[in-house]
Amino acid sequence: MRNNCCPDNCWLNRSAIFAWASLFFALTASQSFAQAPPPSGHAAESTQQVTGKQDTSPAHQSSGSPELFDEPKFTVAGVADASGAGGHGSSAAVSNREGLAKAAVSLGAGTPIEFASETSEKALRNAVARQPLNFDANHQLGRILLDRGKPSEALSYLQQASKINATDYNNRYDLARAQAAKGEYEIARREAQSLLLERNQPGPHHLLGEIDEKLGHPLEAVREFQKAAELDPSEPNLFDWGTELLLHRANEPAIEVFAKGNRLYPQSARHLIGLAIALHGRGSYDQAQERLCKAADLKPEDPNPYLFMGRILSAQALASEGVSERLARFLKLHPDNAEANYFYALSLLNQSGIAHDEKKTLPAELLLKKAVSLNPKHTGAYLRLAAVASDRGDFAQAVQFDTQAVAVDPQSPEAHYALAQAYSRRGEKVRAEEELHIYQRVSKDAAQKLDRERREIQEFVVKLPDRSSVAQP
Repeated sequence: MRNNCCPDNCWLNRSAIFAWASLFFALTASQSFAQAPPPSGHAAESTQQVTGKQDTSPAHQSSGSPELFDEPKFTVAGVADASGAGGHGSSAAVSNREGLAKAAVSLGAGTPIEFASETSEKALRNAVARQPLNFDANHQLGRILLDRGKPSEALSYLQQASKINATDYNNRYDLARAQAAKGEYEIARREAQSLLLERNQPGPHHLLGEIDEKLGHPLEAVREFQKAAELDPSEPNLFDWGTELLLHRANEPAIEVFAKGNRLYPQSARHLIGLAIALHGRGSYDQAQERLCKAADLKPEDPNPYLFMGRILSAQALASEGVSERLARFLKLHPDNAEANYFYALSLLNQSGIAHDEKKTLPAELLLKKAVSLNPKHTGAYLRLAAVASDRGDFAQAVQFDTQAVAVDPQSPEAHYALAQAYSRRGEKVRAEEELHIYQRVSKDAAQKLDRERREIQEFVVKLPDRSSVAQP
């Protein structure tokens, strides 16, 4: 992207402009379809009750994988300075890939947990009140509270259980999880390492992976996630290993891990999503779209596959009948969701020959207007509405929509560039120059911010078969 263009020529293609703004909005869009479950430092587990229900803690047993773990065909050899890792394509495309990887990591918080009922929690509280020295009641209540996202409250019961029986492995493990959830990483790390000296179990390895990532030690983190997955190739363990690789731009290894996860757990939509993002990061766009379509078909009411389709579509003008059909279904399922309206509108606008046909663009325009009525701060929708208006020669309305985009996000380079373009087409040269100067300033700030963010995430150096060490991607 060049900063020395004048308003009369060298204008960016508007689809590149929308890539920036749409990416920002897609990554910050409301995900109100379902509440995120409480954080958990291990695979899904059932809560043991005072009544004697079998303990299924990952510290004690694995999930019983359908096949033995395959030796990975890669080795994470180290980390590289990411300052020179510009990636391929425009800054918008690079930023989109970074955002997709981060969004994939957030799917890890969706690991299902079999919660005890409110009645069970109340019974445990009553049991602790009656028998404060009851180890099982304190431990199980602490675990319930921890899995419900209440680590501070959980700690008091887990610490009480530890006073009663300081050697119980499961309670020590849950206590370490609670300490990590509270941000007491060094204390939690020491306890997890102590547990591993006694038993080489997947749970403490996974917990160490989470702690090391939080402390900025990605190499140690990915190796701990790998050990957890090797000991127990459960769906959550494989997914978290894959997303750790994805987060640090190791696309090829991530593809291997997610592909294995998809083979072992073909009903896991998030493994397909992870595989799609890794393929997209490698540049295999058709394969990525195919995996996202499969993920959407597994559980049509799950919004996540559609949201990732839209995030990719908002940054790249891809025309895919399969994606368009799924986004139409997303809109049908959620007609009053701004993103559902916006993403389907994008898929319609990407159809060939539609740009200058007012009759064909009308349905998309109506969807975009509904998107901004549902969410008046939708920068991407305003920019797309401006583009539709500009394509039919209504530059006054294009200025109006671009002005709204700037008002919503004054730091958006794309919005300022689009507004400068709209002013130029109306013949308002002075205003066009003013907006261009603003664009140059905020574009520089945005580029510096992106560079800082990329520097914060170290890049894995990976050894592949019969190849020397390579930095990903």
